[in-house]
Amino acid sequence: MDGVPEPHTGWTFLTNHARVLAAIADNHNARIRDIAAHCRLTERAVQKIIADLEQDGYLSHTREGRSNTYRIDPTKTLRHPTEAVLGLTVASLLSVLAQDEAQRTDQPSQQHVTANRS
Repeated sequence: MDGVPEPHTGWTFLTNHARVLAAIADNHNARIRDIAAHCRLTERAVQKIIADLEQDGYLSHTREGRSNTYRIDPTKTLRHPTEAVLGLTVASLLSVLAQDEAQRTDQPSQQHVTANRS
């Protein structure tokens, strides 16, 4: 999580909350500064998102010296009614994101996605 990437404009498929959660899943000891750089957010935005996730029980932290160690509750159901009714959990979201990340790092060449059309 080195360097500060260029800011992103326009819409995306994932929320900033999902991005922060995925960054924490990758490194439970990540600093807010590193999460912010990785997610292309301000540190203040990351602090607010972490507070939201903690308030609703998706995330907790313990203080270890000058740093935090985060713990994600993988059993929590996703908040959107469409996902909630299906019983989709944080674990299911993170597993999809982790699979995608693993595929991108395993295959250095550009991937092509084929969609089935009826």
